Amino acid sequence: MGKSSPQSHAKRQRELAKKERRKAKQERRALRKEQKAQNDDSPVPPGQDPDLDGIVPGPQPPLE
Repeated sequence: MGKSSPQSHAKRQRELAKKERRKAKQERRALRKEQKAQNDDSPVPPGQDPDLDGIVPGPQPPLE
């Protein structure tokens, strides 16, 4: 039986580090998604564009 070389140990360490980074990234994404859901208290009812709210169609009054 051959012994494992130091390269395979280094590879295992890299793979574990990659797995940890993926896990941390998923946790950050879940946290951002949760915060976004909590902060989504928009006063505009669904189906209405907030950018178009208050715009009157037709001729506009003069600016003066």
